[in-house]
Amino acid sequence: MLMAHPDVLENLIEQYETLRMVHTETGGEEARRRMEDVAYTLCVSTGTRDIGSALIAARRRLTAARTADGSLVVT
Repeated sequence: MLMAHPDVLENLIEQYETLRMVHTETGGEEARRRMEDVAYTLCVSTGTRDIGSALIAARRRLTAARTADGSLVVT
């Protein structure tokens, strides 16, 4: 299976969390649609079927890719 680059995963997680906050605060349709798009992309990028599993998998991949100094190592 192809794995997304850690930078891509990190960006997707940040987008999802930001959109989730915006949607919670405003209830806006645009934020909800964008959040669903990002959720779908995270699921595809991590080989999962739901956003909860996708976030866990992405965070694990990021943790595994980090070195002691906090920089990313691509494996």
